[in-house]
Amino acid sequence: MTAAATPTRNRRHLGQILLARGILTQEQIDRAIEEQKQRDHRQLLGELFIELGYATEDQVVEALAEAYGVPYAKLTPRLADPKIIDLVPREFLEKHSVLPLFKVNGVLTVAMSEPSNVFLVEELGRMTTCQVQVVAVSNADIQAILGQYIKAANVFVIDDIIEDVSTDTFELIETKVDDITNLEGMAGDSPVIKLVNFLVYSAVKEGASDIHIEPDDSCLRIRNRVDGVLYEKLTPPHQLMAPVVSRIKIMAGLDIAERRLPQDGGIHVLMEGRPIDLRVSTLPNMYGEKVVIRIIDNSKAMINLETLGFSIDMLKAFRAQLAHPHGLVLVTGPTGSGKSTTLYAALQEINSPQRNVCTVEDPIEYNLKRVNQFQVNEKIGLKFATVLRALLRQDPDVIMVGEVRDEDTARTAVQAALTGHMVLTTLHTNDAVSAVTRLHNIGVESYLIAAAVDAVLAQRLIRKICPHCKVAAKPTPGQKLALDKAGLTAEVLHKGEGCAKCHGTGYLGRIGIYELFIPDDAVRQGISDELPLQELRKLAMNCAMTTLFADGMAKAKSGITTIEEVHRVSAA
Repeated sequence: MTAAATPTRNRRHLGQILLARGILTQEQIDRAIEEQKQRDHRQLLGELFIELGYATEDQVVEALAEAYGVPYAKLTPRLADPKIIDLVPREFLEKHSVLPLFKVNGVLTVAMSEPSNVFLVEELGRMTTCQVQVVAVSNADIQAILGQYIKAANVFVIDDIIEDVSTDTFELIETKVDDITNLEGMAGDSPVIKLVNFLVYSAVKEGASDIHIEPDDSCLRIRNRVDGVLYEKLTPPHQLMAPVVSRIKIMAGLDIAERRLPQDGGIHVLMEGRPIDLRVSTLPNMYGEKVVIRIIDNSKAMINLETLGFSIDMLKAFRAQLAHPHGLVLVTGPTGSGKSTTLYAALQEINSPQRNVCTVEDPIEYNLKRVNQFQVNEKIGLKFATVLRALLRQDPDVIMVGEVRDEDTARTAVQAALTGHMVLTTLHTNDAVSAVTRLHNIGVESYLIAAAVDAVLAQRLIRKICPHCKVAAKPTPGQKLALDKAGLTAEVLHKGEGCAKCHGTGYLGRIGIYELFIPDDAVRQGISDELPLQELRKLAMNCAMTTLFADGMAKAKSGITTIEEVHRVSAA
């Protein structure tokens, strides 16, 4: 591996090489260096030569090859071995514009347009466990070959994709099958069964929360949502749409002949001894039926509050609220923000043989021991409020209501909290204080809200920096400004450079950021007086409430996440 010289030395060296070749004049070199200074050295000098029109990309890359003592090449497709390209995740190749070409005696030859990037060379060595030899190639050539490779990779051969997955990867616990001969015959074809099994198996292994199966005009696009972000998994041909969708419908007990109306169903499987629930939703689009499969891993139900990402002070305060014998505790946030996980962790915190703990859910996501769980069924009129009212006659101590959707449910939950029960439930609001106005808008009187609400916890899920490619960096002026806004300073921040473990994203796993609102007497009076939301927020801040943004920035300062990720999921 060629060691890079210092940037200053090589910057002049590159210019002198191009000068000696008659490509640049000294005046052009000086002008480009001055332009680089004005841009705070955020752009490489070679890039500026190209941008200013002084040299072509091929001329610059060939000079860089000479400057760093590496070969220069013009790429052709025959130089790249597809099996060798597959050693590195596609996302990493596209992000960093590199292309593995071939491997001989443990030495991997890699095409790069920036041979000076020794950190990238070292990362490729770690990812592939090979000694890396660099060849300087223009970015245009690399992108052209990558484009051809990606297009060829989308030629779908089921046996190549699913060679390690068998038809008995899962034990199907429960299923209903409709007798539709032609569709069922296609869906029962062994390769199709293997493909569907592979989609679920690989998604669970990747820690995906959802599988999206989307018909397009020419293909069936399959994407997995990992850490809150969708990634493309496969693009099989469009003709596989009908058998794949039919197979999923059979497993979920849906009507495989009905392709005009949306349907919902569930699949219960054991995967390597773990109970996995799959929530299936189908919806027709212009090219067929789009299917989304929500993955619920029941083995994750035993999570506890300590693992969710609370600060020490906030965890102590939240636990104190859960210890109250009665009152209303609300958890708020958008869909997919981890509200259900927090509620389940809270239930496990307060569950004991001395308490009658009950839940009203739609659907029941996780099975909890010593907890009476009741399923809502609106098709037969069994709504949240109906079950909740009946449940109050069952001598409950703690009640968890999956979601407050209407006035009837909200009123019943508030009345339960005011009559000696601990009630935990969720709302869809952007922050903690907004939960108060949301309840009022639903139809609950302000004086009841003021008396019932013990605490509101707003939350989001943010991605954590990948520990395998985590590096330190000095904060930029913009990052310092963001830290200052949260009342923080930091000499060093962290980020992920992208590696095979995180698919080149720099992030791996998620953690919560939280905003805990505990009304004091002044806030309760403000709620009763129906003060505007902004006034209530000011009163809440007087209670030393930590905002979502502040909690996220504290996690960025401590190296758990990045400031950019905090901005992505929270409002400053």
